[in-house]
Amino acid sequence: MDVLQLGEIFGLSVPVLLLLAGTGLIVAEAALPGAHFVVLGIALLLAGLVGLVVGTTAFGLLVMTLTLMIAGAATFFAFREFDVYGSGGSGRTRDSDSLKGTTGRVTERVTKTDGEVKLDAGGFNPYYRARAMDSDIPVGTEVMVVDPGGGNVITVEPVESIGEDPIDRELRRDRERKSSGGDHSSDRSGEDRDRDGEREMA
Repeated sequence: MDVLQLGEIFGLSVPVLLLLAGTGLIVAEAALPGAHFVVLGIALLLAGLVGLVVGTTAFGLLVMTLTLMIAGAATFFAFREFDVYGSGGSGRTRDSDSLKGTTGRVTERVTKTDGEVKLDAGGFNPYYRARAMDSDIPVGTEVMVVDPGGGNVITVEPVESIGEDPIDRELRRDRERKSSGGDHSSDRSGEDRDRDGEREMA
């Protein structure tokens, strides 16, 4: 079989196919951020560009193969080293249910009908359209996702307005105990007050 025949698949040259495949994977990364399609996409794109320069001879195919391996490894290393998605890999594609409980900040005033937030560890594009549960939430307020709403429009609530549960209360008491230098009598009276309050609620 002739090397020149190897250089054509589906009527297109190998470098052109590599360019198309690389471009397709880079575009797919925009649709599914965090899936790391871009790593292989960049490697294929570079191999295709090199192939256009060196041709589809046996030497050219060897150079394209080496370019593909080196560019893939270098791109993967760069993504890991520079933590492109932030927070140690939190840019992985997430389903909408995993957004519940995520915190972030308001970037555009959030009302019952409109608004925008930037979620911490939100991946490639951490900006989400948001709606408020009750009253409007001003820009800069720290919020928590209470309803992911399918991931398109999330419902948020200011962190400060979310009630303190028993675990949070115990953690707060522990912090106060440590900061006050171990004043156990005041802690005990505080615990008694909290228990009385819980009994009244029950």
